[in-house]
Amino acid sequence: MPMKTNHIIHGDALAELKKLPTACAQSIIADPPYFNVLEDEAWDTQWKTSADYLTWCEAWVHQAMRILREDGLCFIFGQLGKREHTFLHLMSRLTQQQTFHDLVIWDRAVGYDERRDSFTPQYEMILVLRKGEKVKFIKDAVRIPYDEATIATYLRDKRYKDKAARKGHLEKGKYATNILRVPSLKGQSKEKCGHPSQKPLQLIEKLILCSTEAGDTVLDPFLGSGTTALAAQRTSRKWVGIEQDSNYLHLAQKRLQADPSNSTNEPPRS
Repeated sequence: MPMKTNHIIHGDALAELKKLPTACAQSIIADPPYFNVLEDEAWDTQWKTSADYLTWCEAWVHQAMRILREDGLCFIFGQLGKREHTFLHLMSRLTQQQTFHDLVIWDRAVGYDERRDSFTPQYEMILVLRKGEKVKFIKDAVRIPYDEATIATYLRDKRYKDKAARKGHLEKGKYATNILRVPSLKGQSKEKCGHPSQKPLQLIEKLILCSTEAGDTVLDPFLGSGTTALAAQRTSRKWVGIEQDSNYLHLAQKRLQADPSNSTNEPPRS
């Protein structure tokens, strides 16, 4: 049976992943609980030990990779706490069980959680796993524009004989590296909507654009406030989200319905 798309599933991520068909998602973007990083959130502190958390992660990632298409990519967010390093162990385990594709660094542009005895952290990690030998990766979709002054400077380089071709290349922008600099949502950001680990829409759009084409399906097993679904909706991708918390589910529905990219002004099915 085909998977319903543009649809929020209300339930536990692992239990619901087991119900989904094999090889039905082109891209998976997962921002799971980090384990004892957000210490005031019950969903981030629900495991008694790091071993319990790692076992749970192995189980849902196994299901996610089953659901991923052969040429798809799975993006898994992770972060280190003050002295917590569970994500390092998780990356080690997962890359022994699955095929490693990349490690992307999200440069949040500003630091957080000021520390007296070490550098102020300014990044989170995104482990990227692949399923098959060849993957769909659209490198042109995430180019970074040059400003006009930089383009003018490069065009003065006498080594390039075909100035028109060189100008066309420069106007497309430079290829993005695996360090993505996107400001985190701070203070009075209009995008903030009440989720403590909400990711910027611009960041999620980059992951979707580089790994899918219009009409492809994106799956988010931990939908939260709905950013992945919103980014997919804005870029003409189909999407499926799983969310256990009723408050976040309703928040996601509200964001999706209110966004101008929703031509029907109808809430997503759940």
